[in-house]
Amino acid sequence: MSDSRYRCRACGNLTRFDVVASRRTRAFFHYSVGGDLDVEEETVLDEQVESVTCRWCGAAGESIEVVPVDAASA
Repeated sequence: MSDSRYRCRACGNLTRFDVVASRRTRAFFHYSVGGDLDVEEETVLDEQVESVTCRWCGAAGESIEVVPVDAASA
């Protein structure tokens, strides 16, 4: 779980964002006998958020603030 979330300063949105991020992960790949993949025990080693855009009003950049989860639920 993330320890922060986003808030749009332009419209007040707290729930809908398009987030573009690059992640480096370690995961256990479990293939069934039939060849179906189930990814288990995935750990995020590094994550870089490249952009965040509000789904309600289209604002981005300085209009989007990162809010700690504690403050967002208060």
